[in-house]
Amino acid sequence: MSKNDDDLRPSWVPEEPNPEFACSVVRGIDSAVNSVTGAKEYPDAVHLRKVPLRKKMSIEEYVEGVAKGDRMILSKAITLIESNAPKDFDKAQRVLQALLPRTGHALRVGITGVPGAGKSSFIESFGTMLCQQGYKVAALAVDPTSTITGGSILGDKTRMQNLSREPNCFIRPSPSKGTLGGVTRKSRETMLLCEAAGYDVILVETVGVGQSETTVRDMVDFFMLVVLTGAGDDLQGIKKGIMELADAIVVNKADGDNLERAKVTQGEYERMVEFIRPATEGWQTHAYRCSALKKTGLLELWAVMREFEKVTKKSGVFENRRQRQTLSWVHSMIEEHLHNLFFEDPIIKSRMPEVRAAVLTGVVSPSQAVTELIRIFDMDRASARHLEETKY
Repeated sequence: MSKNDDDLRPSWVPEEPNPEFACSVVRGIDSAVNSVTGAKEYPDAVHLRKVPLRKKMSIEEYVEGVAKGDRMILSKAITLIESNAPKDFDKAQRVLQALLPRTGHALRVGITGVPGAGKSSFIESFGTMLCQQGYKVAALAVDPTSTITGGSILGDKTRMQNLSREPNCFIRPSPSKGTLGGVTRKSRETMLLCEAAGYDVILVETVGVGQSETTVRDMVDFFMLVVLTGAGDDLQGIKKGIMELADAIVVNKADGDNLERAKVTQGEYERMVEFIRPATEGWQTHAYRCSALKKTGLLELWAVMREFEKVTKKSGVFENRRQRQTLSWVHSMIEEHLHNLFFEDPIIKSRMPEVRAAVLTGVVSPSQAVTELIRIFDMDRASARHLEETKY
């Protein structure tokens, strides 16, 4: 303490040490405020505890840890992939490139449906069943991002209490960040890291969707739509564009008093798919029912997925789809990269307020504004800036 200890001691603290007085007052770590002068008093630097900096892992350590199936290092590698810092981009891509030969051996399953359909409950019951059969399961759960605060709860791992206890399971919640279905380039790369870590089945859960979603279809092998009873008539069901993408339609919560309604709904969807072109060549989409609560119908669905994998691999559709997905991934990454280069360019940033104001006041048309911005954009300058930012 300083010379003005009495000024810093509250009035209710006894001046002499008293064993009956159970509390003590100590100086704060950073500073203390003199109650008389109001001045801050700082402790000597020699008395401050030095906090060691966290060691940064090398590319080799990331690759070795993921290849061994170390879940902690896998989590750190996914965090590196998800980082928006330009300096992390090059390192993340080097890690992914080194692990690519170990990818491509897992069955990728996409699970989507309306909010409240029981997607998380299904994944927990289905994933637990697979783990108990000896499979290694990775569940990539996407939580919606608030359009107001920009935050996500990321609570799916907390909800999947039984599955999170399985040693053969890895659960990674991620924010949707406003993308359709919540799946982005980083979701694809996260899936590849899980495959490199030796996981046999990748379950990708999307946020609740409505009548349109194609992004998830472009990154998984088997696409499953989870539905509820009483979701509309036959025509309304056919209008749902997402049904054209599904390899299986699953009526969840088929238990208790809802069982009979689930059977009726299954029959309705079975009739609907007869009017829709199959999502996968050589495979006929059917409707099934299950109960994530009672654990019924899960083995049947797993058998359907294995049969799908067998049929499509034999016909070559499986490999052709993955090749198309890879090319689609390349195109989406080009669009994302060009988008970032354009909007992060300092010249564009400086001119954007002026152009925006001109458009809003009707001085120039939106087409003229776009032409003007493209004219002043210099690709070489933007690329040079990007390379500079990615240096270590």
